[in-house]
Amino acid sequence: MTFSTLLAAGSAGPIIFVIILVAIVVAILIANIKIVPQATAQVIERLGSYEKTWSTGVHFKIPFIERVAMKITLMEQVVDFPPQPVITKDNVRMQIDTVVFYQITDCKLYSYGVTNPLMAIENLTATTLRNIIGELDLDQTLTSRDIINTKMRSILDEATDPWGIKVNRVELKNIIPPKEIQDAMEKQMKAERERRELILKAEGEKNSTILIAEGNKQQLILAAEAEKESAILRAEAVRVAKIKEAEGEAEAILRIQEATAKGIEMINNSKPSDAVLTIKSLEAFERAADGKATKIIIPSNIQGVAGLASAVVESVKEEK
Repeated sequence: MTFSTLLAAGSAGPIIFVIILVAIVVAILIANIKIVPQATAQVIERLGSYEKTWSTGVHFKIPFIERVAMKITLMEQVVDFPPQPVITKDNVRMQIDTVVFYQITDCKLYSYGVTNPLMAIENLTATTLRNIIGELDLDQTLTSRDIINTKMRSILDEATDPWGIKVNRVELKNIIPPKEIQDAMEKQMKAERERRELILKAEGEKNSTILIAEGNKQQLILAAEAEKESAILRAEAVRVAKIKEAEGEAEAILRIQEATAKGIEMINNSKPSDAVLTIKSLEAFERAADGKATKIIIPSNIQGVAGLASAVVESVKEEK
């Protein structure tokens, strides 16, 4: 091996070392380039203490000095806690499971505020639920879900605020009373349904009876109105008939009087003889004496034809 070969071999070692060193540095730098996805954040510590919080985007971490302490999801999260045993005000033991919707609002407080945030929320939910249910009896517990949800959300939100957590909603998923309570509730519900059925049936019969009575009443009213209208029409017909009859009688009397007047006029115009007057006087006297005339005037000189004729005329006028 010549000297030039040894010299070349001796100079290649440092170059390779430098290349390897540069490659390692580049790899370390690339490894410390961090991309934070959407709706997430990362808590950065420098030499063991909190430094900053990375939001969405590209960030560079100082190698060996800074580290990612925690990766946090900023989206709303849902946690379903197992059923918790609770006792109501009237000493009924039951199981209730809850669903909590929460969201991390402060990454620093969430990272350093409590050791295990999820376990802390679970225990806080259980104790809060026991306190609220302990002030309610069984019926109130079963019918006051909205009130219980509102109270729990308010208490949990206030308690988790120092942990950087906001509780958006709390829901009671299931309320499971003991078996004997469930059987009693089913019997009560059955009795209530039967009672409502009887009430509805009685209401239906009552309404039917009222409708039938109203129908009979309307029928009687309509029959009475029809009878009234019929009586009015009959009375009107009788009145019209009487009026027509009276008009006929008046017309007949008028015709008789007109005929009598014409007869007298004809007698006067014919200038009858004494013998004719005597005969007519006797006929008039005969009719006046039949008992229909209310007043009879007999002249002192019955032999006088003119006096007798006057008596007849006076008798006829009196009869009119």
